[in-house]
Amino acid sequence: MNPLSAASPAVSTSLLEDFSLEMTGKDIPDLEEAAGLIPQGTRINVTFLGNENLRMRLEAARTVKRLGFMPVPHISARRLGSQADFEQFLAGLRSDATGTDVFTVGGDPAHPEGPYEDSLSLINTGLLTQYAVRHVGISGYPEGHPAIADDALWTALRGKSAALAAQGLSGSVITQFGFDVAPVLAWIEEVRGHGITLPVRIGVPGPAGVRRLMSYAARFGVVTSASIAKKYGLSITNLMGTAGPDRFLRAVAEGYDPARHGEVKIHFYTFGGLKATSEWVARFRKEALA
Repeated sequence: MNPLSAASPAVSTSLLEDFSLEMTGKDIPDLEEAAGLIPQGTRINVTFLGNENLRMRLEAARTVKRLGFMPVPHISARRLGSQADFEQFLAGLRSDATGTDVFTVGGDPAHPEGPYEDSLSLINTGLLTQYAVRHVGISGYPEGHPAIADDALWTALRGKSAALAAQGLSGSVITQFGFDVAPVLAWIEEVRGHGITLPVRIGVPGPAGVRRLMSYAARFGVVTSASIAKKYGLSITNLMGTAGPDRFLRAVAEGYDPARHGEVKIHFYTFGGLKATSEWVARFRKEALA
């Protein structure tokens, strides 16, 4: 049976009505190729990688806007060498009208390259509002973080939510990807218990090779036990295969309760490429509505 044919309409009509995607500065050709498959106005996050420069990041954001989508540039706190670097990036985004929505993250370096330790330190500068930012995305970790204690993660999430509210900025949370729905929905319910009402975008890996998915999972501390892998549709004995998130999304749709979880959407990590992910989402949405 085609796995798409069993998709619940709830996935498309609610959770996938306003999905978002992710790209890097090197993915401009892929985005141009996939553009016809992506609904106009879709939010597309542009990552902030160490092997890319300011020109590449700004050009990627401009391309997202030119093609009719909403650019969401990432700002990696620990990769910024100085306040001047931070302001130069913000000024470029403002000049291109591509920086009203941004995503702030601590970033991969173990030690800051400049004055910013984490995303809260970026928010607390007040520079985001000065450079016309209106919406700020922040990270969430349903399965924890390999280098940060859970208590510290909750303190940071509460602090960022409060800081955004104090500055009159709207916000949202994008979660780390995972393969098991239960801890994700339980975590979102706990987020609401902490009084945090920001919309949550559940991070989902787009279709990709099993070996690649397992590699990313190991890198980011995502749980991949044999039982969870099987539930998701991964074959840890056949790393040459591919897997998509159809089972995961159906499980989210079945477990999602707006009264307990609040506003929830889907964010796709395009590990298998923008075109492959966009084609998959288009087919999934079509089958879900059939």
